[in-house]
Formats: sequence, C-alpha cells, structure tokens
Amino acid sequence: MSLNRSEKEAVINEVTELAAKAQTLVMAEYRGITVAQMTELRNQARSNGVTLSVLKNTLARRAVAGSSFESAAEQMTGPLIYGFSEDAVAAAKVVAEFAKTNDKLVIRGGVYDGKALDANGVKQLASIPTKEVLLSQLCGLLMSPVSRTARVLAALAEKKGEAAAA
Repeated sequence: MSLNRSEKEAVINEVTELAAKAQTLVMAEYRGITVAQMTELRNQARSNGVTLSVLKNTLARRAVAGSSFESAAEQMTGPLIYGFSEDAVAAAKVVAEFAKTNDKLVIRGGVYDGKALDANGVKQLASIPTKEVLLSQLCGLLMSPVSRTARVLAALAEKKGEAAAA
C-alpha cells in the first residue's frame, strides 16, 4: 500500500528522531523470515532497547540524510530491517544473535560512530561485551591487587600466629 505525502513525512520525521538519539544503526535483509520469527526478533529487540523498523529505503535515506548514519545510504537496497539503538552494541548484538539461529536473516551492514560497517564489522561490534560487563571487568581488575595484598597479609599473620604458638 502506498503512503501519501503526509504519511511519508511522518515516517521520515519519526526515523529522523530515532537516528538523532541512536549511536548505532544495523541493517539486515529479512527475506524469507516468517511472521512468528519476526515477532520473536522484535520482542528480543524491544527488551534490549533496540528499535526495529521495516522502511522503504528511499524514506530511510531521506531520514538519515545529514546525520551520522548518512554513510550507510549506499547500502540501503533490497528488503531491509533497520535497527537503531542508543546503546553502542545493543542493535548489533540483537541482530547478530538472531542471525546465528536463523540463516534467513542476513546482516548487510550498519553504522557506528559515523563510520559505515560491513557485515563483519557489525559482527565484531556485536562481540564487544555490554557496558555493564565491561564495568564489572574493570572493577575486578581494580580489586585484584587489593585482594592479593589482603591474602598475603593474612598468610603472614597466620604464620606469625603459628610461630608464636610454638
């Protein structure tokens, strides 16, 4: 069904707002995916803060014109689903995880930090741990020397206690 001019402008405005808030855009070809599979993908995306949209490519190109996602305009061909996320890796992670279990979803590319990514770039972005995991790893690294020192001091105190008892 064809959209009239005002509906097209509304879609462009909505996608422009999404692009303004987002850090990452991931595009994937969804040819051959069933409605149930698409619903499952959308539910996973929603729970991870990712907005998935099936858009006409011309409207998507107009919506991202002038934004950091403009570099992906040449990749916008064919039946694509667009995933926008405010988290740097969420969109890539959701789409890549779903593509592992469903071979009909083919990652075409994306944009992160104004740079166009190919399918391998999106997969590499998806392999980066989440912010929470990175923070916990950093905390563990910072706590490591302190806990080692505490263990050494406890062992020394225990040895002194044994020597005093003997």
